[in-house]
Amino acid sequence: MTAPSRATPAAGLSPCIGVCMMGASGHCLGCARTLEEIGTWSGLPAAGRLAVMEKLAERKATLGLDSHR
Repeated sequence: MTAPSRATPAAGLSPCIGVCMMGASGHCLGCARTLEEIGTWSGLPAAGRLAVMEKLAERKATLGLDSHR
């Protein structure tokens, strides 16, 4: 019998879509995260990851990035 997972739903959550190129704005052209957000992602708690992800749709629209890649 295995122990129940203690991982939170956001533990494996990532906005990365595999288009990892930084644009002139300082944001990834795939996920719209900054280098700082990408660099600290694995160390962020679930709440921190969700907070960043909540900003990304609006950020993609502002930057003119296609959110349906």
